[in-house]
Amino acid sequence: MDKERRANERGMMPRRGRRHALSRLSPHRLLVLYADVMRELRRRRVVRSSNNPVADLAERVGAAAFQLRLQGKATAGYDGKTRAGVRYQIKARRVTPENGSKQLSAIRGLGERKFDYLLAIFFDERFEVQEAYRIRPRVVSKHARWSDHVHAHLLVVRDAVVRESGVQDVTARVQKAMKALNQRLASDVSGHDAD
Repeated sequence: MDKERRANERGMMPRRGRRHALSRLSPHRLLVLYADVMRELRRRRVVRSSNNPVADLAERVGAAAFQLRLQGKATAGYDGKTRAGVRYQIKARRVTPENGSKQLSAIRGLGERKFDYLLAIFFDERFEVQEAYRIRPRVVSKHARWSDHVHAHLLVVRDAVVRESGVQDVTARVQKAMKALNQRLASDVSGHDAD
């Protein structure tokens, strides 16, 4: 019981306890809690917008993994670049038991070659990095399909994509960056709470 109490004091309620506590909240209260969480993540600069956090989190983790300088939201065609000028388009997907799709969000201007690598990051439902791939544009062009509905290309990262010679599995590197980011942000919060 002491272990559970200490975990609660650090904001790390056991999963069973969290689920039970959340089940007591009204739908409106859950949405308010979500809004509060998103605002706090933005304040801590974990995310850059108030939208679904998957894309912003992927950009932050991808930037940490490959030492990228993230570009402004208005920059078309890529999200970050290295000091040497290598441009990365970062796409992510949160895979859940209810939706196991590995289709990435719309890739606009694919024929214009505005990026040197597409970094595809797949999170599980609890935002843990499960897979990550660095993909050359020629592979994206070969496997992506045009969608009239979104006026862009869509890529599903299937086994055929992953087996291509222009694809590098960078899962371990991105997981390491995610772990370091989490540790740094946790220490920032601890230091802030001490003030």
